[in-house]
Amino acid sequence: MSRPRLLLASSSPRRLDLLRALGLEPEVRPADVDESLLPGEDAHDAAERLARAKASAVASSAPAGTVVLAADTIVVLDGMALGKPRDDEDARRMLRALRGRAHDVVTGVALARDGVLVSGRETTEVVFASMTDDEVDAYVASGEPADKAGAYALQGLGGLFVERISGTPSNVIGLPLRLVRSLGVRS
Repeated sequence: MSRPRLLLASSSPRRLDLLRALGLEPEVRPADVDESLLPGEDAHDAAERLARAKASAVASSAPAGTVVLAADTIVVLDGMALGKPRDDEDARRMLRALRGRAHDVVTGVALARDGVLVSGRETTEVVFASMTDDEVDAYVASGEPADKAGAYALQGLGGLFVERISGTPSNVIGLPLRLVRSLGVRS
């Protein structure tokens, strides 16, 4: 029996790499969804809501039988969401706030197929090591923080500043594979 067509409702190369590591080759079709949090919305709830919105948006024009996978990752520090930095100064601000502290990385995941939408979320605690201002500046100058929630990448240079994680590493990268599997995507 053939595997159903898989659409990844994301432009994230990290999510694509994680799926490819499982032997999957999804078609990439990013969703056009406003990723702003609603006034007063909990960041953990927002991650799942946004993943559901992305999956629904792409599924609305997908052929029957197609599986649409969407995700949204938010870094949460002291209850406040840290999205992708607007610019280098915003990245510096985020990294200075994170240094030497614990924070949560929450990823909402949604799967849509033939009018059925299932979703869940995964939270991983990350503890950052202390960073000097020079280290923050050098990391920002590398360009890596530019399109990353919380302005860092565990799988890149940012991994140098992660002291420890409690939870799923793939969640911090942007797609909790255990959750994806439990929702129904299998290699």
